[in-house]
Amino acid sequence: MTQLNTPYPSTAYLTGFLRAQGEDAVQTDLALALVLALLSPDGLTRVRAQASALPQARRSASVHCFLDQFDDYHATVGPTIAFLQGRDSTLSHRIAGRGFLPEGPRFAALDVYGDAEAADPLAWAFGALGQQDRAKHLATLYLNDLADVLRDAIDPRFEFVRYGESLAGSQPSFEPLAQALAAAPNLMDNVLADLTLQAVAEHQPQLLLLSVPFPGAMYGALRIAQTVRMHHPQIRIALGGGYVNTELRELSDPRLFDFVDFITLDAGERPLLALLEHVRGKRSQSRLVRTFVRDSTHGAVKYCNWTEPDVPFEDVGTPTWDGLPLKNYLSLLDMLNPMHRMWSDGRWNKLTVAQGCYWKKCSFCDVSLDYISRYETASAATLVDRMEAIVAETGQTGFHFVDEAAPPKMLKALAQEILRRKLQVSWWGNIRFEKSFTPELAELLAQSGCIAMSGGLEVASDRLLELMKKGVSVAQVARVTKGFSDAGILVHAYLMYGFPSQTVQDTVDALEYVRQLFEAGCIQSGFFHRFTCTVHSPVGKDPAAYGITLATLPPVTFAKNDIGFTDPTGVDHDLLGRGLKKAIYNFMHGLALENDVRSWFDLPKGACPKPTVGRKRIAQALAERGA
Repeated sequence: MTQLNTPYPSTAYLTGFLRAQGEDAVQTDLALALVLALLSPDGLTRVRAQASALPQARRSASVHCFLDQFDDYHATVGPTIAFLQGRDSTLSHRIAGRGFLPEGPRFAALDVYGDAEAADPLAWAFGALGQQDRAKHLATLYLNDLADVLRDAIDPRFEFVRYGESLAGSQPSFEPLAQALAAAPNLMDNVLADLTLQAVAEHQPQLLLLSVPFPGAMYGALRIAQTVRMHHPQIRIALGGGYVNTELRELSDPRLFDFVDFITLDAGERPLLALLEHVRGKRSQSRLVRTFVRDSTHGAVKYCNWTEPDVPFEDVGTPTWDGLPLKNYLSLLDMLNPMHRMWSDGRWNKLTVAQGCYWKKCSFCDVSLDYISRYETASAATLVDRMEAIVAETGQTGFHFVDEAAPPKMLKALAQEILRRKLQVSWWGNIRFEKSFTPELAELLAQSGCIAMSGGLEVASDRLLELMKKGVSVAQVARVTKGFSDAGILVHAYLMYGFPSQTVQDTVDALEYVRQLFEAGCIQSGFFHRFTCTVHSPVGKDPAAYGITLATLPPVTFAKNDIGFTDPTGVDHDLLGRGLKKAIYNFMHGLALENDVRSWFDLPKGACPKPTVGRKRIAQALAERGA
């Protein structure tokens, strides 16, 4: 359960790599299949049966609306899914007219965009001709209403992206997952089981690999494994992916191996080659690479890590999306912001410019882990070869580079190679807003097809940026982002609050800087994340250097990542966070940019300090750049 608009890239990478090694590897996306099975006429009929059985007192507003308008939902869900898949664009006329789709509680959000009494509250966003996007936004609200019904009537843990996340994320014990997996299966579990058995019957695998990039994918992965174990016990099952690499490094609970046979860490290519040899009897268990197993004699968890070099990034091969139903993914439009929509709208080919991070100093980041600490690049020629092969396979020319921070030197070489070959592509990615990204480089990237960039401004405070070892200043970020914006490249800023020693004054000043960045046209989108201390970051490894005390963790036998801490500042960051998120939501829609930023914070009178940042500080920084 990651995204509905495009496949998560891990299976495409590994399928391409394994096929290059001569292996008969196939891939399937059961998360997408589950959603499409539920959001269908037959699926909604099954949902209604369960929702109708709920006592009146337990029916949410979403469930009541669904049952009251069931005939309309049943009639419209198939055409709406087809529209979001790009198979029926003319339906936009009816959807945009607001008379086709039943409207549940999610449609109340339309009132926040402007005058709720206006004849067309979306006119400011879409005008007279933005009909496709208007319809896509309304259809997305419709799907979100149905997701709320699935959550309220079938499984309270359900979300499109984070299904059962709390069962796995930083859970020191496997017990919550064990209890959930031992419970009687609900409707979604049964549908997923049916889809699993269909996939196994079609492909007849000997080895099943389950990729778990986030905690919200773990419950579904283990339900798949549980089904395969029950019906096809001869199939060997391996688990890997981002969540496993980050959180299960201290795994010692053997119960996880009731569901899977192997758990691999970090880059998957070398462990899989060793695992294939082991399954075929050509390599002993002790010579597995970065792999957890359950000892057959004592039943304890055993970590096997035979030392072998990783496959160089230059040699991992070209990802392939063969076998994934690219025409079935859903292009959504949940927020009316041109940059924010990139994550949910469009079918992007996901690719990596470099392995790891070239900076790897940020104190909040998991810099000790392989996916960040091991930095390798491939040549620009190799990268563009991969892009050309992917375009030829998928017919899609859009690329999302999913690096931790794409290096400017490599991006420059990549852009030059794209232009040399006259390859027509659109691409975007994640960077550090460092001074190497000059206006001239931004222009070059735009010419090669760059349409958007995201990067970390984090706390928007020079003192805290230095403490974070971010290697940038607020003024520098302003100049770099303005260069991108002037080149026609959309910019999204990752923002953070609650970092150790951050005061109320720091937070107010940060929001003032962010307001000015929007006002000056430096950024078009942003999001405030609450700082989380992780055990693999410099803050987690040396909390005293940041003036905090870590909470005492219970005994960890399963997942370990986030860790609580005590900050002597005693600031109520949850309270401040609500104001930050409300403010940036409005800023992204071009609203209230002239307001005093203190008005966003629900603090007692006199408790919210005046910003120490001049209201034209960003404009001054940009003028200094011009001088």
